[in-house]
Amino acid sequence: MISFILNGKRIEYTGDPERSLLKFLRLDNHLTAVKDGCSAQSACGACTVEIDGKARLSCVMKMKKLQDAVIFTPEGFPQYVLDTIAKAFVNKGAVQCGFCTPGFISRTKVLLQDKPNPTISEIHQALKPHLCRCTGYKKIEDGILYAAGALRNREKLEITKTSGKVGVSHPKYEAYNTAIGNRKFVDDIFLDGMLFAALRFSDHPRARILKIHTSEAENLPGVHRVFTAKDIPGEHYTGLILQDWPVMLDEGETTHFIGDVLAGVVADTDEIARQAVDLIKVEYEVLEPLTDVFKAIHGERIHPERPNNFETTTFRIGDFEEVFGNSKYTSQGHYETQRIEHAFMEKEAAVALPYGDGGIQLFSQSQGVYEDRRQLAMILGLPEEKVRVTLVPNGGGFGGKEDLSIQGQTALFAFLMKKPVKLTLSRPESFRLHAKRHPVFMDIHLAADESGKLRALKLRAVGDTGAYASVGAKVLERVAGHAAGGYFIPVIDIEAKTVYTNNIPSGAMRGFGANQVCFALEGCIDEICTKAGFDRWKFRWENALVDGLMTSTGQKVFGVGIRACLEAVKNDFYAGKYVGLACAIKNSGVGNGMVDESKVIIEIVSERKIILKHGWTEMGQGVHNMALQTLCEETGLSPDIIEVAVDTEAQIKTGMTTSSRATALVGLAVINAAKSLKSDINNFGLKRLAGKSYRGQFVCDWTSKPGSAAANPVIHYSYGYAAQLCVLNDDGSIRKVVAAHDGGKIMNPMLFEGQVHGGVHMGLGYALSEDLPMKDGFLLIEKMRDLKILRAHETPEIVVKMVEVKDPVGPYGAKGIGEIGLVPTAAAVANAFYAFDGIKRTKLPLKREEEPK
Repeated sequence: MISFILNGKRIEYTGDPERSLLKFLRLDNHLTAVKDGCSAQSACGACTVEIDGKARLSCVMKMKKLQDAVIFTPEGFPQYVLDTIAKAFVNKGAVQCGFCTPGFISRTKVLLQDKPNPTISEIHQALKPHLCRCTGYKKIEDGILYAAGALRNREKLEITKTSGKVGVSHPKYEAYNTAIGNRKFVDDIFLDGMLFAALRFSDHPRARILKIHTSEAENLPGVHRVFTAKDIPGEHYTGLILQDWPVMLDEGETTHFIGDVLAGVVADTDEIARQAVDLIKVEYEVLEPLTDVFKAIHGERIHPERPNNFETTTFRIGDFEEVFGNSKYTSQGHYETQRIEHAFMEKEAAVALPYGDGGIQLFSQSQGVYEDRRQLAMILGLPEEKVRVTLVPNGGGFGGKEDLSIQGQTALFAFLMKKPVKLTLSRPESFRLHAKRHPVFMDIHLAADESGKLRALKLRAVGDTGAYASVGAKVLERVAGHAAGGYFIPVIDIEAKTVYTNNIPSGAMRGFGANQVCFALEGCIDEICTKAGFDRWKFRWENALVDGLMTSTGQKVFGVGIRACLEAVKNDFYAGKYVGLACAIKNSGVGNGMVDESKVIIEIVSERKIILKHGWTEMGQGVHNMALQTLCEETGLSPDIIEVAVDTEAQIKTGMTTSSRATALVGLAVINAAKSLKSDINNFGLKRLAGKSYRGQFVCDWTSKPGSAAANPVIHYSYGYAAQLCVLNDDGSIRKVVAAHDGGKIMNPMLFEGQVHGGVHMGLGYALSEDLPMKDGFLLIEKMRDLKILRAHETPEIVVKMVEVKDPVGPYGAKGIGEIGLVPTAAAVANAFYAFDGIKRTKLPLKREEEPK
């Protein structure tokens, strides 16, 4: 027996002494403020608790080491201390997705006990065990300093009160409850009678499945059932665009990557389910995987029904060869970008249970609950109205939660067993299953004349989209459509190929192709400036897009903020000795001939409660705030009486939360719905409207498909614009990044700044350190620490400059900001290094020791 005190209560533990404290807290006691982010790799800090006055990682703390220990989780912290730190974090914008926040708060409590007035260096030292993928750490540091002052002075903090209107830094929706661990994420949900599931993945990237042996797993005590593809009542294949991704593969079929699911187990506990999965033996005929994207273009088909190079996007304007050949200054090169793991702090998890008369309900962390519903209905052979998907705002997505990952299997198991089922991936399983950022290989030619005007651009890009289509073709479409970046280049010859391989699928990730091609383009621009002696800032200003000029798609753009962003960084550029500059453009909306739409319902429950329903996923970016603040702006209602909900039961079908479009689309839909509501409030008062609902929508159906014959194509309804500057110290290390971003209308300055901080931080990792290497179809790393995500002490100063050049379409002129924060960062860093040592770097992540070839 092991005796210890937990949150003031004596515990006598008689279980497995090797069990981790984290499992004891979460699974046995449902103390879910303590999070599991890295699956006991001691890499993320989300599981931090206080043990005997010290901050400790509960994921690697064994129960046998806790004799006579005094343990506190956030649930047991003194109320004043917890309240003060949490409110400091909220008021400083330190809570985005919030999954990691309770761990940071635990660390902060212990730090401030020992060092009531910490320096920034002491804060950095304390935070070394922690990762945050959303914030870039700067607002967390601000929150810690603010909390320290309040605690020293015994000050009682209150959450900042605002009008909730557009343009004010209204605190993030539900930030306080998220910070203290009260708001549940999917894996925090525990239901009566709930069972647990685990999956059996393929052992090989390409192999024919001869036999799946399940009897040993079925006979393990605690196992309720083993499932295979034979149990699927409906469609076996799903997908966001092409239906090519199997829910489970059957005997006789061929695996396409190491994340293919062959079977699933449902058991009394997660541990038993995982033990049973290990007992499932599979016989294969192992085949040679096709993992080289260039060999795959003309290689044996991975999917017999379509070629490996299943889509190519082209844009051509003018005669490139003639113009390039007659241009005085040129740059050309081969550029490569790497595969990147999203590393959202919340691993994939899903909970499903029987619903209504023969239906199913899913609690989802997905980036598109209506897309979940559509695909689940296909798998289960049900009409969509029998499938209900309830959004649980997730712990980070960045595009990695667009594809159906484990929702299909979880819903299938619960549907067939008629019992609640939870399925949660471990971090290594997450690595191998979900789609990543595309590795893109680019051959680029750029030309300018003697006056410094860009003349012509040629790009040949190939993207490794892996085993399944996901949204790969759309990513390469963006590579092509953003190839000219924020500049007017009159002659273009662009081709971008999307290619299947037996690698892990590649799909959506923040930047969505724009960042890959920006790296290549901006490197060429700096080389031309060096060859010709052009001023790098002036060259960009002279060539920048302005209203009425065309992008590489042939679309004329309006509300363009490139020059305004360049003006914002001008003084820093000329003040720096070693600086790198890059500009960026990033679409809002899927466009390309597809419909962008949003619907909302404003439900008046009483004069003290309004429910605002929409279909977009809150994943830290603040879409709930955008909806709420737009409603407050339009009606003058108090934000304190507004709740925001996302559930397919509302029947307001919405697409994926992607393409930096949610702010504009939900805002415009709310404005539409609020017209009648505002009129009724003025005429009757809010109290008399109880029981009424107001619907609104916005539909953009006027975009053009690439290659269409439209005289004036509109590929996207809107774009965002940015210029970033990387400033080096005299030793070549990064001192700061200055990020000027055109938000059109800054809906919430605090959240806007936080989005840019997070984007720049992710962009710095993309530039300097992050990679997810594979060899022969297998991952070379499985540990979160090996991703080399930058931590707080490794993240330089980030200065955000907010620019407002109104968009013609967005609400109040607002533009999307979720993705563009990282688009120019790697390019700016590469150009700074080029300014420092004259070495042109053409491959990410950048290597400082690289010598000229």
